[in-house]
Amino acid sequence: MAKPSGTLLADPVVDRARGDARLARQRAVAGVRRSLVLEAARSAFFELGLEGASLREIARRAGYTPGAIYSYFDSKEEVYGALLGESLERLNAFVTSAAPEPSTGRGGAARWRAAQATVRAKATAFFDFYREYPRDLDLGFYLFHGMQPRGLTPTLNERLNARLRQALAPIREGLVALGLSAQEAQTEVTALFAQIVGLLLLSHTGRIRMFAQESGALLERYLEALLARTSTLAKSRGARR
Repeated sequence: MAKPSGTLLADPVVDRARGDARLARQRAVAGVRRSLVLEAARSAFFELGLEGASLREIARRAGYTPGAIYSYFDSKEEVYGALLGESLERLNAFVTSAAPEPSTGRGGAARWRAAQATVRAKATAFFDFYREYPRDLDLGFYLFHGMQPRGLTPTLNERLNARLRQALAPIREGLVALGLSAQEAQTEVTALFAQIVGLLLLSHTGRIRMFAQESGALLERYLEALLARTSTLAKSRGARR
């Protein structure tokens, strides 16, 4: 009678499961470490600015060596891009969750009121996000000197710009529904964006107090004027039915 061998045969299913579990643990650890780096970078950028925050300082705050940072990011600009990307994801979620006031009735008049409510709700949400989270506003300004962005690769820069445009897209779509052409809607969204950024900057720096004004009320006034212009234009074209 043959004696059983002392060597156990490998079970491919068990080995695969163990390998998957090990890979999952490694990814979880890497995710935690990456998050620690981003948190350290966020505090360094806020306290020192983009120019003053070096990878060495970020590594020190994260508890790693500078060489370890390169396992996750190639440069501090790439770290910044990751932080700004996360911020834009939160912005998009905030704008998406902003529900316009329900419109009663049926037909064209109801659709018109619904489109107006969408423009107002989404524009206000965009503004409120940065007013409620001013550090995200700081993050968005750090990489600009004059009007020229520095440090980001063209691909990353375009990806971040696309996420910003996506947050503004519901406003543009609402304006098109109100009778503007795509180009006209884009022009109005650009002007609205400039208005919001200006109000946020005045509010964030406290300069708005010198005018004895409130940023939210000024935005509402601008939106009322925008919707009135849109209504007048649509009526002249017979778009409102």
